[in-house]
Amino acid sequence: MTHPSGPGHGRPDPSPTAIMSERHRLTNVAYRLLGSLADAEDVVQESYARWYAMSPQQREVIDSPGAWLSTVVSRICLDLLRSARARRERYVGQWIPEPLPDRAEWIGRRPGDTTADPADRVTLDESVGMAFLVVLEAMTPAERVVFVLHDVFRYSFGEVSEIVGRSAAACRQLATSARRRVRASQPGAVSSARRAGIVRAFKHAWEANDIDALMGLLAPDATATGDGGGLVSAALQPVEGAEQIARFFAARRSAGPGLSLAERTVNGQPGLIVQLDGVTVSVMAFEVRDDRINHIWAVLNPDKLRSWAARTNGYG
Repeated sequence: MTHPSGPGHGRPDPSPTAIMSERHRLTNVAYRLLGSLADAEDVVQESYARWYAMSPQQREVIDSPGAWLSTVVSRICLDLLRSARARRERYVGQWIPEPLPDRAEWIGRRPGDTTADPADRVTLDESVGMAFLVVLEAMTPAERVVFVLHDVFRYSFGEVSEIVGRSAAACRQLATSARRRVRASQPGAVSSARRAGIVRAFKHAWEANDIDALMGLLAPDATATGDGGGLVSAALQPVEGAEQIARFFAARRSAGPGLSLAERTVNGQPGLIVQLDGVTVSVMAFEVRDDRINHIWAVLNPDKLRSWAARTNGYG
């Protein structure tokens, strides 16, 4: 997992360059806390606005600007997570974290431009895998913040307690509870090559509209979840069972002859994208257990596909 240096490790240079160099780490923290790159970037921007709203004299007395910014970002995220439950209740259909492309395909990157590396925004590792982010979604806001800051970014419990406003002992209990959730959800080890092969086989079976082949790749109790956000057509409830999922995808393949599928890296793991006339209209992430697909997450909400392409049409 990502282990950038936490706060409180010496007084850094408070120059504008040093302050802005914190953006990478802050965006990584905020994305894992919120599951949305757009929201993460807004939070980081707000933290900088608060920093520069202070007088020079106020900024000078801050021993560690990085620690100060981390605290502000984490507290804003905690407030957003606390209000997210009500917002999710108003969300149309299922909510899935925003998918991230591989660094070579980040939208807005110019050919040969090495300065626009998306790793400068979010580092792709196992702590941004879709399955991991979905587990984080099931945690309480406090659990999520404590777990991400301590277990992913290696902040001490003392530092975390100051951020979330709870005792170090309470933070340890929250981290223990969060770890139980993570352990209970972790699939068995599957190599990246094997996972990619299974996703490729799913692509070929879907392209051939081969229901039997699709069923053979899916676990009997597999689940497929779509997120259209009420902006495009998507199943409002998860589709459950291998046969039901196979028929669901076959029906949509038949209804969209102009659609094309492509293998892509989604949140650092093998996935698929669905394109219509060269425009990405759906991004699919997979969880593989025991050489079978256990879960499919399909993000169709165009607001969550801005890092992939400008969208012109939908797919349900």
